[in-house]
Amino acid sequence: MEPQRRPGGRSARVREAVLDATAAELAEHGYQGLSMESVAQRAGVHKTTVYRRWRGPEGLVADALARAADQSWPIPDTGSLVDDLRGLTELLRTGFTDPEASPVAAAFVTAGMQHPDAAAALRSFYAARHAEAAVIIERAIARGELTPGVDGTEIVRLAVAPLFHRLFITHEPVTAEHARRAADAAVTLAESSWAAGSSAP
Repeated sequence: MEPQRRPGGRSARVREAVLDATAAELAEHGYQGLSMESVAQRAGVHKTTVYRRWRGPEGLVADALARAADQSWPIPDTGSLVDDLRGLTELLRTGFTDPEASPVAAAFVTAGMQHPDAAAALRSFYAARHAEAAVIIERAIARGELTPGVDGTEIVRLAVAPLFHRLFITHEPVTAEHARRAADAAVTLAESSWAAGSSAP
């Protein structure tokens, strides 16, 4: 369910406190252990406020993802397509292996697998991330590294997909070498004739 949002003032402060508490609870207990009562207690607000505005754990996750989507990603800008994509896949890898950040990132994905509202928020979050990272391809086209017409968002998706497969399908370790190989494979596809026609209807 889409949480109600009110601009500014106390409502904005409550939202920030509750979403900060949501992230902390996800880090400690995961999505399965996310409790409205625990979030309210950690945020210092009454539980009826949390229930009224967010309805359930899926509402908390959806709003936390919406807030995260508003925060810019540090997109690599090295002047090289391969190095930019390698930097991007390494950024993703470290986000899911960092002891502090990974429990929250994994909980977001887990929530998206279990509730349609969280799934919709997760899709919006990654759509924003992929669109933001597509600038890597746009820069490469401008430098003459790639043919105009390459679908930047699709190349970004292809670069990160192998990492998500290891993380959430096969539950295998993801190393820096895996991240590098995924980026290099995406570069090969970006340079191919397939990529030049990938944006065609």
